[in-house]
Amino acid sequence: MRKFLFVGIVFAALLHFMLHIFVQKKTISTVTTDSIKEYTSVVLQGKVSLLLNMSEIDPFLCDDYRKQSAILGSNKVDLPYGTRKGERYFDVALKKLPKCDFPDDIRNISCKKCVVVGNGGVLRNSTLGKKIDSYDVIIRMNDGPVLGYEDDVGQKTTFRLCYPESIFSDSLHYDPNTTVVLMMFKPHDVKWLSELLLHRVVSTYGFWRKPAMKLIYQPHQLRVLNPFILKQVSQNLLNFPTNFPKTEKPKHPTTGIIAITLALHICNEVHIAGFKYNLTSLNSSLHYYGNDTMSVMAQNEYHNISAEQMFLRDLIEHKTVTNLT
Repeated sequence: MRKFLFVGIVFAALLHFMLHIFVQKKTISTVTTDSIKEYTSVVLQGKVSLLLNMSEIDPFLCDDYRKQSAILGSNKVDLPYGTRKGERYFDVALKKLPKCDFPDDIRNISCKKCVVVGNGGVLRNSTLGKKIDSYDVIIRMNDGPVLGYEDDVGQKTTFRLCYPESIFSDSLHYDPNTTVVLMMFKPHDVKWLSELLLHRVVSTYGFWRKPAMKLIYQPHQLRVLNPFILKQVSQNLLNFPTNFPKTEKPKHPTTGIIAITLALHICNEVHIAGFKYNLTSLNSSLHYYGNDTMSVMAQNEYHNISAEQMFLRDLIEHKTVTNLT
């Protein structure tokens, strides 16, 4: 009798233990999933709040940039996320730019609805041209052309973000209604701008690709992006480290993610189009123009596409931005 009683007690204890483990695992699993979602939402809200709270920061540098750089601490940080090591060229170039604020027709729009147009191959045959042209502010990047692609990408451009190696140099692409926002990643970039504005011979030393040797835009159409915005994108939105090991290429944000950040900084409503990198299909089109394939981006060591795609996915899922493609 005692033997059967002992076996019964052991079986009951074992059953209780197994049931306890099952319930605990289920509870832990549920809490973990919900916590991750809640954590992601809180983190994203914090990042977006950071952008919205940057409204007091001038997005473009003016000839008195040293004052704001000192306030923000940018004068203590080397380019590209500060102004240090580029001051002598900034002093020359910014004095030659007659404007450093928003164009009047944009500043006077009280509620700005903006679209950031990426250069992704997903825009091919999209027929989004008319819709894109209907926005108050249209932001494009680098040398993504509109000429010949109007049906898919539209023809209007409010702002175009680029750097010396990616700015248009062929007057065929000139648009008098475009404001060009220059991103300075190295002292050579600022030197390049100062030499062009002084009408001097441009040095091509220090560039990964030959930069534009002449400006097709008028000085009043040019702006220089505040490096502080680049810093926010890199370190606070994408969480890139401030220092990379010598064995690793430093990662920088793509022009696309910088353009979206600028849009969130200046616009009330932000839509995007042409932002999709399918790295699982290396033979697919990289851009809506040209013949480059996704393999080119897969080999790029200076961008973290996975991190950017995850951040964009979160922005879209939380309806911070709307994706047209």
